[in-house]
Amino acid sequence: MPAHEGDPGRRAYDVVIVGGGHNGLVAAAYLARAGRSVLVLERLDHTGGAAVSTRPFTGVDARLSRYSYLVSLLPSKIVRDLGLDFRVQRRTISSYTPVERDGRASGLLVGGGEARTREAFARLTGGEREYEAWQRFYGMTGRLAERVFPTLTEPLPTREELRRRVDDEEAWRALFEEPVGVAVEEHFTDDLVRGVVLTDALIGTFADAHDPSLRQNRCLLYHVIGGGTGAWDVPVGGMGALTDALADAARSAGAVLATGHEAVRIDTDGRGAEVTYRTADGEGVAAARHVLVNASPQALAALTGDAPPAPAEGAQLKVNMLLERLPRLRDTSVDPREAFAGTFHIAEGYAQLATAHAQAAAGELPAAPPSEIYCHSLTDPTILGPDLVERGCQTLTLFGLHTPARLFAPDNDAVREDLLKATLAQLDAHLAEPLADCLATDADGRPCIEAKTPLDLERDLGLPGGNIFHRDLAWPYAQDGVGRWGVETPHANVLLCGAGAVRGGGVSGVPGRNAAMAVLEDLAG
Repeated sequence: MPAHEGDPGRRAYDVVIVGGGHNGLVAAAYLARAGRSVLVLERLDHTGGAAVSTRPFTGVDARLSRYSYLVSLLPSKIVRDLGLDFRVQRRTISSYTPVERDGRASGLLVGGGEARTREAFARLTGGEREYEAWQRFYGMTGRLAERVFPTLTEPLPTREELRRRVDDEEAWRALFEEPVGVAVEEHFTDDLVRGVVLTDALIGTFADAHDPSLRQNRCLLYHVIGGGTGAWDVPVGGMGALTDALADAARSAGAVLATGHEAVRIDTDGRGAEVTYRTADGEGVAAARHVLVNASPQALAALTGDAPPAPAEGAQLKVNMLLERLPRLRDTSVDPREAFAGTFHIAEGYAQLATAHAQAAAGELPAAPPSEIYCHSLTDPTILGPDLVERGCQTLTLFGLHTPARLFAPDNDAVREDLLKATLAQLDAHLAEPLADCLATDADGRPCIEAKTPLDLERDLGLPGGNIFHRDLAWPYAQDGVGRWGVETPHANVLLCGAGAVRGGGVSGVPGRNAAMAVLEDLAG
């Protein structure tokens, strides 16, 4: 890190950005490229927030995407505008879901071409109906994605404007008006297929398929519109490659990135502002015309002294692993290199998801914890050192569902251990050998596996309640109290540019870009 990044130097800037996660870096790069003086204050000793790559295992040259891990919502426009040295790789396999039926190990492989996918559906379900329903459902979401995704980097449309743009009453009803469980049950009859479809509505979102709040619909919407296609891609070099490129872009444009600087207060009169920050050496103050907060709505309220929003709660388990080899499967019709290349669904049948949600809502750990897994290194081996590649090592990333933060409150460490054991047991039920036999060991002889609960994410990253979206996701249209770009706050010159902004959530850079556009419009007008 250059020496100047530890010292803001000057006292006054056009814009001070609180938080050096990917959205803050996007905003900093846009504003600095527009000729504005920009200071980024980051509490940690590095930028990147949840979109970082680290070597979590002692003495092991595996650079894993420790928290966020796939890219869908990042508009290519942002990559082009900022001249980022960053690319993604498309996965050839979408998903594999193992299941035991009629006493034999089977599963559903989606990907590898239309003919192969059609045959996989027929083998599992005994006919053509479910595959044709799959084509209809994702044809509908694909058309919706083409029309909704471009609006994310435009001023917020009204609900009716977005509805006219979608121009598909079936899609509007399925995603915007009725609980998504209605559409899933209307389209599909097979329990396993229904579950595979529903999982995208439950990533980091604690809800039932028929939750009247429709929070599951909003989660599904953001998962199917990414890139205008809904494809989830692998970041080449790991997620840290994106934030490293963003930091380089911001820095080269003139922004000052001050790590180890924790913002503790924002004072504003609506025209000018002062941000008080704390370092290991004491306190300082930076003045600015505008302040952008790349942190949660709760953190924003604490900084400005406003009433805090409703508490947020995360509901996921994140597990990172390094294996000496991929495990063999009980379903011998599928090569593990294909099964783990896409999303490998575990205990995610439709009925299983409903049961797990009901158990967690009752205050119990799910007896069969649902989760999904993928192997980054099959698509992008650059995250592994040459020795690991030569040995045939592979990474595994596991994301568990329906584990709300409240379950970990009694004893985070003990509950984490119990949940990890139960989750891996669900995976082992579909393997021809225990996963534990495949784990690599670190320099101290310990298995290369780490698990993060919502409470761990709150401690490590400041995510409120461990919620990866900072709050429930919002509809991508204007509602009462929301401004032109969806980043506005009660203070005219303080904007929210983190995941908690309207059209935030996920690794997108969208709220960072939109906050920068709001600032540039204000300065121009």
